[in-house]
Amino acid sequence: QEWVILGAHYDTRFISELDSNPSKQSEPGLGANDGASGVAVLLEMARVLPILPDAEVWLVFFDAEDNGRIPGWDWVMGSTVFADQLETKPDKVVVVDLVGDADQNIYIEKSSDPELVDEIWQTAADLNIQTFISEPKHRILDDHTPFLMQEIPAVDIIDFDYPYRHTTQDNLDKISVESLQNVGDILLNWLVGK
Repeated sequence: QEWVILGAHYDTRFISELDSNPSKQSEPGLGANDGASGVAVLLEMARVLPILPDAEVWLVFFDAEDNGRIPGWDWVMGSTVFADQLETKPDKVVVVDLVGDADQNIYIEKSSDPELVDEIWQTAADLNIQTFISEPKHRILDDHTPFLMQEIPAVDIIDFDYPYRHTTQDNLDKISVESLQNVGDILLNWLVGK
């Protein structure tokens, strides 16, 4: 069996340092997209994913992803601990983060495993989901990074151009059910087609 991990972080940032209102920059981020969107996709995957005879799928929810540049904290702490404690290596890891934006544009994250990117973006093309754009754009430290550091193929599915990241405006009125559905449909079809 192929062992696949689907991961998302459920924590939200302690501060909203990118908020346009300086008086709100010390408030915690609401995280409707930056945290909750990836969790929502994985929870729906738990509901709809059939038993796959040729694959073992783990849904993993990471804590402490989003608090870098805060004293006493760092980025990707939960996924780092998880990856370091694995006794054997999964075959593939897919992380979903910031995927609920109503104006969804998911570019290829530059550090992601190229073969895994090709598989997932080809599935998006097969489903005619045009919000997955076959161009590299950002290189991001995210929950896929600890797996890449252990030479485990990993990909970060992320819409990093979300303007409300790390602000108090990251709330449900910025989220699209269709955007969440796009990501879920791609992952489900990719897994079932394996």
